Amino acid sequence: MRATLHIEAALKNGKTYLSNCFFTTPFKVANITEDRSKEELHLMLMTSSPGILDGDEFHMKIQLDQNAALHLKTQSYQRLFQMKKGASQSIEVRMNKGSSFCYLPQPTVPHKDSNFVANNNIYLSHNCMFIWGELLTCGRILNGEEFAFSKFSSTTKIFLNNRLVVKENLLIEPAKIKVHAIGQLEGYTHQASLIFINVAADIKSIIKYVVDTLNQQKEICFGVSSLPVNGIIIRILGFKAEQLYSCLKNIANHLSGINNNDAASLGRKEKEIIYAN
Repeated sequence: MRATLHIEAALKNGKTYLSNCFFTTPFKVANITEDRSKEELHLMLMTSSPGILDGDEFHMKIQLDQNAALHLKTQSYQRLFQMKKGASQSIEVRMNKGSSFCYLPQPTVPHKDSNFVANNNIYLSHNCMFIWGELLTCGRILNGEEFAFSKFSSTTKIFLNNRLVVKENLLIEPAKIKVHAIGQLEGYTHQASLIFINVAADIKSIIKYVVDTLNQQKEICFGVSSLPVNGIIIRILGFKAEQLYSCLKNIANHLSGINNNDAASLGRKEKEIIYAN
């Protein structure tokens, strides 16, 4: 099945609204904004399919006009079913000046023999706030399918003013690598990551907050790194999807509260923040 999704969000009278939306089966989009007085628009991406099937090709495009703020969520776990040929998904996000975007999908569960490739291309303009999460499980453990999938590949490229500044590459082929070896998952079964970029953010204080928050969790291993631009990347290893997803949600909610228009008050020069020497 080939499916497409196109979402456009714009700002009007201080509130973000869905200016254009087009989708084909099995996609659906619902407005789940609870407080309509706030600037942010919250959308739920739903699907009538039980998951991604062999031969599926999903293409999604999201565009945010100047100063628009969009939070995109998914309805349920993303299941990757048994495959022979494989399936693919591409997401393109284009953010105009001053816009904000938060994408925190539910965990992905690859079934036995699934083969999935995802390509994400993000295009940021000046003063954008960007949050991107991803959570991969080892498969259906209770069905005896721990790391029984063939391949999972997810590549995320982030461009700032058309210049590549961040590239995140997640590739797991259990038949070709020892997933529990040193330098790999080292005994953990689930992994989560979160990328955050905001020109107005105080990265040192954010890293301290993330470390303090994750140190309260049990049975996880994590790391936080600064990006070449004003942002961070977080990677967490653990054993429970709900625990890791809760960690991502709590951190994302905190980061979403940072005002993206306060860069001037931080006393930084934009060129010094955008490109680290």
